[in-house]
This record gives sequence, C-alpha cells and structure tokens, in this order.
Amino acid sequence: MVAIAGCTVEQPPVDSSVDSASPAPTSPAAIAAPNAAETPSEVAAAPITNVRTTAVLEGLEHPWGMAWLPDGSMLITERPGRLRIVRDGVLDPTPIAGVPDVLVVSQAGLLDISLHPRFAENRLLYLTYSHGTPDANRTRVARAVFDGQALSDLQVIFEVERDKSQGQHFGSRITWLPDETMLVSIGDGGNPPIQLDGALIRQQAQNLKTRLGKIVRLNDDGSIPADNPFVNADAEPAIWSYGHRNIQGLTIDPATNRVWATEHGSRGGDEANLIEVGQNYGWPLVTHSREYSGGVISNEQSRPGLIDPKQVWTPAIAPSGLALYRGDRLGAWDGDLFVGGLVSQTVHRLDLDESGNVIDQQPISIGQRVRDVRQGPDGLLYVLTDEPNGRLIRLEPEF
Repeated sequence: MVAIAGCTVEQPPVDSSVDSASPAPTSPAAIAAPNAAETPSEVAAAPITNVRTTAVLEGLEHPWGMAWLPDGSMLITERPGRLRIVRDGVLDPTPIAGVPDVLVVSQAGLLDISLHPRFAENRLLYLTYSHGTPDANRTRVARAVFDGQALSDLQVIFEVERDKSQGQHFGSRITWLPDETMLVSIGDGGNPPIQLDGALIRQQAQNLKTRLGKIVRLNDDGSIPADNPFVNADAEPAIWSYGHRNIQGLTIDPATNRVWATEHGSRGGDEANLIEVGQNYGWPLVTHSREYSGGVISNEQSRPGLIDPKQVWTPAIAPSGLALYRGDRLGAWDGDLFVGGLVSQTVHRLDLDESGNVIDQQPISIGQRVRDVRQGPDGLLYVLTDEPNGRLIRLEPEF
C-alpha cells in the first residue's frame, strides 16, 4: 500500500470543511438503523487493508467536487473559487476562465460540479457555490457552457430565496435522476446562535415555505418540475425532501435509482439516508447528535412519520461525498456505498442488502481529510482530499 501522509485536523465547529466538534477515531462506533421498527445495533468496523491508495496528482487547494469529461479529462473545483482541468493525468496550472464570483469564508466557496447527462451534445455543466457577504449569503446553482477551454453563457438558475449570516451549511451536492431532472442539497443555514425570523436558523429545515434544510428537484434550466411533491401545496414547490441539517454527499444508484445522501450531525449523529420523495428526515426534531457544547438538541432519536437514517456515526466522521459503486473492478463491492470522512480521514464502505439496509461497514484509511468520492469511467474509485495541498487519490484493489 502506498503510504499517504496524514496531517493535523482542525476541530472548530465552523471550520471550512469539518462539521463536527471533535475528532473521531479511524474506526468510530457505527449504528446501523435498518428501519424504524428495529433497535439500532453496533456494527463491526474492522479496517480494510487490501486496497492500494495511489496519489494520482496533488497541488489542489481545498478541492470540493469532480467530474469526468467524455474524453477522459477531469474538472475539479477548488473551494477558493477556481475550476481546474486535468488532462492526461496532468493538472493544468491555469484555472478555467469564466467561473462566477464566490464568497470564500469558513465552509463557503466554489463547491460542487456536475455535467448535464447529455453534456456531449449540449456542453452544459453546473456549479454550486456561496454568494454574498459573510453577513448576507446564500447557496446558488449556475449553469454554463464549457467548450474545453473556458466557461461561457453562465446563468444563475436557482438560489436560496433568503440571505443568512456566516459561512456555514451550504449543502450544495448535485445528482441527476433518470428523467434528467437534478437534485441539489441545501443546508439548514448554520449552527447556534445563528437565527432567522427570531428562532434558531436550523428550525427552517422543518419549514416547508423555505429552501433551507432541503433537497430540491429542478429541471435542467432551474425551473420547477410540475410533479414535485409540494407543487400544489402551500409550500416551496422545489422541495423534494426536508428535515436535513447539511447534506454534503448525494448520489444515485444507477441500477435501482435509489438516492442516497450523507448528512453531518452536530456533535456525533452523522447520517447516511435513503432519500424518499416528499419525506421528512427529522432534523432538528429528532437526532442522534448533541450540541457542540454537549447539550441536548432533542430527546428523541426517532418518531413515527419521520424517516430514520440507515447509518449513524458517533463519534462523528464528518461525512462528505459518496459513491454507490456499480462495476466489477472492485470484486464483491458491486452495490456498496462508499462514504468519505473528513474528520475520520477515511472512506467508509457500507455493505447493503437488497432493501438498502446496512449489514456491515468498514473504513479504508486515506490519511487526509476526504472531501469527495466518485466512481471513475475506468471502474475504480477516486478520492479528493480537502487540504491546502489536496490530492486526487485512486483506490485499487489488491484482491
């Protein structure tokens, strides 16, 4: 195994990438929650050692998202506001021109990137980012044309409808459904003492009239699909699911079309969720996490009518990007979920049954803060590490 040097992990709750109060061990206790009727149980977390971690390149400043172009090149976002391209395994020293101006503070910046499902025809790509000032900011989604050299015709197609303060909880992951509509995660706005309308801003996750703390579903031009679950209700019509704190991992299983999300808890209580249309995931009414100070957020961890997580991590791993693997290059791991961990500095493999319940989980040590995990066109898994000198790492099986 190629050794990847570790580095010190910063721990403040408002750190630019860590959404947890204290570091977790490499193998944190994990609680599988198969369904609301069953009592969560401890799951073994023996580390995986038969995977080689190969550093493909370095020199990325806090990379956040990645996407492969049809010719095999890669586009990678850097949170400070740059879009980079990798051609033939070499990072071009010149950033791509035409990206929007972004707010860069704490967790804010240039975040995810995603290609239109028909990118080869229309050359459209999508960016999520934070816009505004430290005292008044919001999540935005922009669409642009990429000609292989620069972005053009950039348009803001969606944004959170209200400003919030401070640089926390932007969500911002993108995934595509088979009908070429897109899902985008939106964070709840931040930790206490941040408020909105006279209450803690996290309460907005339960407010169906706002986009904060939600997954939204959009057409590829940013308009609202007519069959969204709350279109005809007295609610925000973009909402697909709600009751979320800060989703920074969002993916779809191409074999089953199930949508998975990973969500930061506060102090512990990180979650992996199977997303169902129109459902309430409970935050902050129910949670396995506590305040960063150690105080109680809720006395309930489950409630009838709310969707329980499929996996809970306490201590926190600070879950980031994730991939649902489909292929034969990684042996028996077809159909498994791979979850990045910022604090744990691991990729967690979740072994799923046919119903999407977690039956086992194992960490793969990376040794740096894992920001994103994606399956490449070669059938292998790729990892971005969130560091000042961030790396693109390839996971290769030794079995």
